[in-house]
Amino acid sequence: QVQLVESGGGLVQPGGSLRLSCAASGTIFSINYMGWARQAPGKQRELVAGITSGTITNYADSVKGRFTISRDNAKNTVYLQMNSLKPEDTAVYYCNVVSSQNAYWGQGTQVTVSS
Repeated sequence: QVQLVESGGGLVQPGGSLRLSCAASGTIFSINYMGWARQAPGKQRELVAGITSGTITNYADSVKGRFTISRDNAKNTVYLQMNSLKPEDTAVYYCNVVSSQNAYWGQGTQVTVSS
């Protein structure tokens, strides 16, 4: 069984920082991509950041320069360091892992940026 365990969400003031973690357990073959998406109320889910097995990264324009994605292949874990957080970053953040055979999603973790 494959499970994605997310952590690190919470309430933070504007300008603050949070670090999200997503650890994958179980049998996963050839992870090609790990990333994060988010969904705010009334909006569609959007891709935030991703990293390939070759460590090539991509970011949504809205988070470039503020968010950093990284991965630890030995631990099958992906991180999202979020700095200079803004109220518009408020959303449920979902971890996404794509292997050669399947795609997996985490349960989501709430990030709220408010004063």
